[in-house]
Amino acid sequence: MLRKIFNKSNAEKPKSDAPDNSDTDTEITEAANEKIVEEVTEAESESVINEPSESTENVEPDETTEEPDETTDLPDDELVALSKELSGLQDKYLRLAAEFDNYRKRTIREKAELIQNAGESLLRDILPLVDDFERGLELASNADDMNAIKTGMGLIYNKLKDFLTNHGVKEIDARDEPFDTDWHEAVTNIPAPSDEMKGIVLDVIQKGYTLNDKVMRYSKVVVGE
Repeated sequence: MLRKIFNKSNAEKPKSDAPDNSDTDTEITEAANEKIVEEVTEAESESVINEPSESTENVEPDETTEEPDETTDLPDDELVALSKELSGLQDKYLRLAAEFDNYRKRTIREKAELIQNAGESLLRDILPLVDDFERGLELASNADDMNAIKTGMGLIYNKLKDFLTNHGVKEIDARDEPFDTDWHEAVTNIPAPSDEMKGIVLDVIQKGYTLNDKVMRYSKVVVGE
């Protein structure tokens, strides 16, 4: 850059053939060149100082720098307390898991026993009825009075109905009731004796029963049409 300035100054230098002014012109030219060099040097220095450094601009933070572990800053007493708390939670978890496993096995065993022995109570209650039938049959084989046999059979029948009622079994009312598909099953339809009997149950072929208000067996009926 200095060379260009020197050349430019030399080019602008007036050409003269007079020998008397050559020394004076040379001194003026050298002084001007020195001044120009000083000005250029100062300008370049200021530009270097003011120019931002690329090394500082392109420096990026190191993302791989590991953050300090907060646990390492904890005091020893707090670390000991946390360790004890963790041990307690692990022990509690293991105890709960063992208790749940025992409960699951016990529930499965009780369910299997319930399915296997579900009818034990019912069968035990029906045994007295079997005893009554056996005594009635024994007496009927040697009895000459049919009325006594009928009375005995009636007593056993009433006792059986009481047994069913005590266990939640009830007879479904069907005769002379409006036909209802929720309780009745129509076997056949016959002409109704009157208009009022249309859609009414005229006869019951097989009685129906409910267990705790749930239909065990639908009543098989004859409906008037």
